[in-house]
Amino acid sequence: MEINLGKLAFDIDFHPSENLVASGLIDGDLHLYRYSSDNTNSDPVRVLEVHAHTESCRAARFINGGRAVLTGSPDFSILATDVETGSTIARLDNAHEAAVNRLINLTESTVASGDDDGCIKVWDTRERSCCNSFEAHEDYISDITFASDAMKILATSGDGTLSVCNLRRNKVQAQSEFSEDELLSVVLMKNGRKVVCGSQTGILLLYSWGCFKDCSDRFVDLASNSIDTMLKLDEGRIITGSENGMINLVGILPNRIIEPIAEHSEYPVERLAFSHDRKFLGSIGHDQMLKLWDLDNILQGSRSTQRNETGVVANDGDSDDGDEMDVDNSAFKFSKGNRRKNASNGHAVGDSNNFFADL
Repeated sequence: MEINLGKLAFDIDFHPSENLVASGLIDGDLHLYRYSSDNTNSDPVRVLEVHAHTESCRAARFINGGRAVLTGSPDFSILATDVETGSTIARLDNAHEAAVNRLINLTESTVASGDDDGCIKVWDTRERSCCNSFEAHEDYISDITFASDAMKILATSGDGTLSVCNLRRNKVQAQSEFSEDELLSVVLMKNGRKVVCGSQTGILLLYSWGCFKDCSDRFVDLASNSIDTMLKLDEGRIITGSENGMINLVGILPNRIIEPIAEHSEYPVERLAFSHDRKFLGSIGHDQMLKLWDLDNILQGSRSTQRNETGVVANDGDSDDGDEMDVDNSAFKFSKGNRRKNASNGHAVGDSNNFFADL
């Protein structure tokens, strides 16, 4: 299934229980589409269109069990929109002092946001306040993931480092050495024992949990196309989206490209996401299209490979030893680097403690 968004999209997210997918666009709009799970020939229908921000909508996440969508923007704001009505639930105009670039869910009542100056904030919907703030990086936050068991946030940045933020102690607990390469994506693998980071040059950096200073392994077979986005399929496999438009299935420890599973377009893949039932893989790219791939179909070849190589992909052992293009005026999303910081003047100043008052 394909959806022509008409504009460049920066983020997608699937509803946690319904066949809905949200997309944040370069013109500040938030689109919501309903798709069919049993008939891939029926076109998805747009059920909501909201002009959420005065600048691009870089981040979008369903919250509160899917009752609301949270969006972030270079206009420094974070907006909560009602899924049913499209009405504004709450807006925080001064959520960050720089462009908001990433949003993720942590727990049922907390979300995290990252900005272009390397700051990460955690918002508590119960206390209706910002409960944690980390000056973790010197450049934009490119991706965030959450280790729920340890209550730690892991983030990658354009400054070439990986950070570990401890929510219990409210401190940046660890930070990697500079990798001399922008880090663009991060996932937790091997039951939390490995952290995998995708880079601007297409190299995967593997870190062992607790040993974040330097990577324990480097996988170079995807170079030289930047790995802009990654999804964890299972403990031994990830799905990567690269700047050449390819979506690859990659094995981790042992490290190998299992197979290319889809080609979004000839342009870079911006984001990947799974539907709530993991029936579909969603992808957006610089071709202004949102595509829904039947996950069973595109992984069919890899399952045959697994049967022929029993134990290889599932091996959990470590190897530590051995047309005009749309432009976001506040950021060069296509190069991922050399971001221009938002210089907007006169943005509203509000009370961050009241952001979630109506959620």
